[in-house]
Amino acid sequence: MARRTSVLVLATMLACAVGAGLGAWRLAAQAPAPQAGPARLAEWAKRSREMEAKGTAEPFRGITTDGTPAPGLFAVRSTGVSTAPVVKAATAFLAALTDEQRARSTFAVDNDEWRKWMNQHFYRRAGVSFEEMTPAQREAAFGLMRASLSARGLALSRDVMRLNHTLGELNGNDFEAYGEWLYHVTVMGTPSATEPWGWQVDGHHLIINYFVLGDQVVMTPSFFGSEPVIATTGKYAGTKILQEEQAAGLALVNALAPEHRARAILRDTKTANDNQTEAFRDNVVMPFAGVPAGSLPAPQQAALLDLVALHVGRMDDGHARVKMSEVEAHLAETHFAWIGGTAPDSVFYYRIHSPVVLIEFDHQTPAGLRGRYPAGVPFREHIHVVVRTPNGNDYGKDLLRQHYAQHPHAAARGRAIPGLPLDALAPR
Repeated sequence: MARRTSVLVLATMLACAVGAGLGAWRLAAQAPAPQAGPARLAEWAKRSREMEAKGTAEPFRGITTDGTPAPGLFAVRSTGVSTAPVVKAATAFLAALTDEQRARSTFAVDNDEWRKWMNQHFYRRAGVSFEEMTPAQREAAFGLMRASLSARGLALSRDVMRLNHTLGELNGNDFEAYGEWLYHVTVMGTPSATEPWGWQVDGHHLIINYFVLGDQVVMTPSFFGSEPVIATTGKYAGTKILQEEQAAGLALVNALAPEHRARAILRDTKTANDNQTEAFRDNVVMPFAGVPAGSLPAPQQAALLDLVALHVGRMDDGHARVKMSEVEAHLAETHFAWIGGTAPDSVFYYRIHSPVVLIEFDHQTPAGLRGRYPAGVPFREHIHVVVRTPNGNDYGKDLLRQHYAQHPHAAARGRAIPGLPLDALAPR
């Protein structure tokens, strides 16, 4: 993807200035030994069922500004970017599974399993986990991710998984709750060059929903994050994530003229978690807020697009270019909002919201590292990033709706794979 550099030079300078963040040395301390056993797993399963029931009780509508999806934003069309490598990789992954694994990892393309993802570690997930995969199966799963994501997107995904191992180390080697391989893969529909299908990776701090229709791709909702975001000890010491996205956001808000910054900053203090569109929040009503990009001068518009590209650029390069063209077409309607400070070491939240993309970046309060940092106080070692497609096209649902309207027979075929209820999943 062609990259602008207006904000990235300043972003790099800020990243170097801030370094590893305040208080990272504390992460070497040992946490209490974890609880373990069937009772813990049963409680996690109970919480999972309750969250699923509540989170999917309302039919999918999508993120909107007023409760009604804006029409005509997404069209079934050819992008000119082949998805053949993704189809081939998904077919190879499914072939690598056993019959039993394949049966519990495949669902209909319009199954609500798409919506059953959760960032938190306790969630009981469908699909086959990397933990149970053979080395050949793992390579096939990574092959699917490699075909679908950019090099940056794949590297970020792997580093999130590695940092989840670090979190396990920091919690008394609690690898029942946290670990590198506690991520599950499901496939929705049948990999095809013409029919709709997709895949999902679901685990702590890493969720990718990847819908495919012909040569179109929708890679939302996606979730990337970690606690900690920089490993200072352990097996993966030196691993760090989301530093560029952090620095570029800070660079952008500080590059705004005073009158634009005043509109962008909704609140200059950050006292809690501010993300609004995480798990089971598919239908959030979120009015536009902040400064509209249409009011910004060209250099700041370019910087905003640079920041969007950092997040969109986790999908394969060709489809990222397609998405960025869509974003640029709605640039005047795009809003940039900020909560928190603007100093080099500040904690903050930023939001980029347009009719066709929603990005939330949030410094969160301690969760897996409670007891090491002040409770309830956001800090830089816990970051959540969510990317959504507003107005009804998360999970490619608006494209799927249009496809079914054009090809009514396809709806029946799409429901041919039944899926499994959560209670049917065997515990790890």
